[in-house]
Amino acid sequence: MEFLDEVVVFVSSGHGGAGSVHFRREKFVPRGGPDGGDGGRGGAVIFEATSRRNTLVDYQRKRHHRAADGVPGGGQRMTGARGRDCVCPVPIGTVIYDCEDDRLLADLDEEGMTWRIEGGEGGLGNWHFKSSTNRTPRHAQPGLPGVELRLRLELKLLADVGLVGFPNAGKSTFLSRVSAARARVADYPFTTLVPQLGVVRVDDDRSFVLADIPGLVEGASEGIGLGHQFLRHIERCALHIHLVAYDPFEPESLVERYRALNEELKAYGGEVTARPQLVVLNKTDLMTDEEREACVRQLRDEARVQVFAISGQSGDGVDHLLNAVWAALIQLGRRDVIDKEQS
Repeated sequence: MEFLDEVVVFVSSGHGGAGSVHFRREKFVPRGGPDGGDGGRGGAVIFEATSRRNTLVDYQRKRHHRAADGVPGGGQRMTGARGRDCVCPVPIGTVIYDCEDDRLLADLDEEGMTWRIEGGEGGLGNWHFKSSTNRTPRHAQPGLPGVELRLRLELKLLADVGLVGFPNAGKSTFLSRVSAARARVADYPFTTLVPQLGVVRVDDDRSFVLADIPGLVEGASEGIGLGHQFLRHIERCALHIHLVAYDPFEPESLVERYRALNEELKAYGGEVTARPQLVVLNKTDLMTDEEREACVRQLRDEARVQVFAISGQSGDGVDHLLNAVWAALIQLGRRDVIDKEQS
């Protein structure tokens, strides 16, 4: 299925039904009086988060969504039927903005969570306007109009850990190593063109969701490569794995690449910048023991944190890293992870 994570849609809730002008007419009931019923309320437009969707592509194909109008009132004080709601299922993690002022309207980050645009109220029938001075009111209220909005739907994937690194850092290989995700792997940049999710099992009772974010290159904040268009998908992550690959042709550029990627994350700003990182040296299978120790020391001196050395290709050091990720998630108070630990 095609991946789409941002789309603009037009929605309209239903108009309220008109109130009825009607008079009671029955045999042996002279001057029955007004009995026009109220109009039904217009249908609502309802956005509902569901795990059965993982892309917004359906809303690219159909941009206009409208609920039904309420039914007008009838005689004998019968209220018109409510208009049918328009239910719009969206992936969990969908954020809804008003295009007019870019105002955040809803963040649907849980299964079954909904946000609705109510329809217009139905008009009152003529029996409401009967009084001692007006016993035969010949007017009723029209229904109120529904609400029309132009909305921007933005999908932010839900993952515990975000995987960041420049192209050819080995992110796809690492994701394929630790999860059942089958990302495209090749020896040239930009093999991954859309975000990838994988469930990582530390052991039988412990697992977390890992997101691989593609396309980030130096200068992305200025529009180079795929830019920042996918970084929204790691805003919700509690932790980032910063993967730095050893390059045998440019071993001295290791620290520069680490700095450059952090500068791109800083340029994006927001929640991404605030997330803690685990710094990981990848592709140690291409290095001697002396080279590995020297590179780890360089990164540790720069980052001032523990540096993990792994090989996504051979799996060396991966288990140690995954246990450290789990411990960090527990320390950060990730609720779903703590629940698994306690159970």
